[in-house]
Amino acid sequence: MAQPLFRQSALCHNPAMVQDRPIIGILLMLGFCVAAPLADAFAKLIGTAAPLAMVVAVRYVIQAALLLPLTRALSLSLAVPHGLWPLVVLRTALHVAGITVMFLALRYLPLADAIAIAYVMPFLVLLLGWVFLGETVGYRRLLACIVGFAGTLLVLQPSFRDVGAAALLPLAVAVIFALFMLSTRRIARAIGPLEMQAVNGVLGSLMLLPVLVAGALLGLPELSPAWPDAGVWPLLLLIGVLGTVAHLMLTWALRLAPAATLAPMQYLEIPVAVILGLAIFGEFPGGHALAGIAVVMAAGLYIIVREQAQARAAQPATP
Repeated sequence: MAQPLFRQSALCHNPAMVQDRPIIGILLMLGFCVAAPLADAFAKLIGTAAPLAMVVAVRYVIQAALLLPLTRALSLSLAVPHGLWPLVVLRTALHVAGITVMFLALRYLPLADAIAIAYVMPFLVLLLGWVFLGETVGYRRLLACIVGFAGTLLVLQPSFRDVGAAALLPLAVAVIFALFMLSTRRIARAIGPLEMQAVNGVLGSLMLLPVLVAGALLGLPELSPAWPDAGVWPLLLLIGVLGTVAHLMLTWALRLAPAATLAPMQYLEIPVAVILGLAIFGEFPGGHALAGIAVVMAAGLYIIVREQAQARAAQPATP
């Protein structure tokens, strides 16, 4: 699932590189919008064929294995500035929790429905930023948030009817990732995006190790390590690689193209999820869900347009 791009500083560590190659940035963003839901689709394909904690643990181990050599090759330091460790650990814990709950939700819900419901997250980020960080949110964007929530309820209603309380899991994902984004904002200016993702991979792996040990000791199947069937391993590897590469593409897209250009494109993740759900699982959203998806996308795009308009209005006039 995409992280909201309403504010460029959250993920772009070096603004001087922005706008160098906008076409490549757009292509990278398109790659992200395909890779991210594709990783979710593979998690849905695994289903219960591997313990949930094992799936998430492999995803973080692969992320660390890919990014540690890359940061070393680029001579990037993984040192965390003094005083930021608690927030960095909290950010990783939120990321682990969000991915775990999302993978669990995909066991019960259609791919497109789960991603569309979780897309209430950008609205939550806006509201939490207003409440806790004192960020300015005008009445138009508040109204767009309400409309976005209404669209989410349209998607949620048939899912809740079909699978019960499990339909609420993507809402939990949205809350967790909204908190994750707030923590990211607080540390993004002190730690580069590649370094942050590498540290995230290492910490996530370390966090999940005791979970797997405890699961084995307590006899909890979903939290215990288990060697999956041979056919599951390629899917596990693809989840880890796609999840890592997707966020690298997002990071580099923001370095090569303006956030104002890329932000509306993040909502392509939802129609891509619809296509993947139909092609892989034979799923297609019903009338209520389709209407809700359209409302969520429209409300999110409206907020992005308002952000861009305010950013232009805040720029000093050129002489």
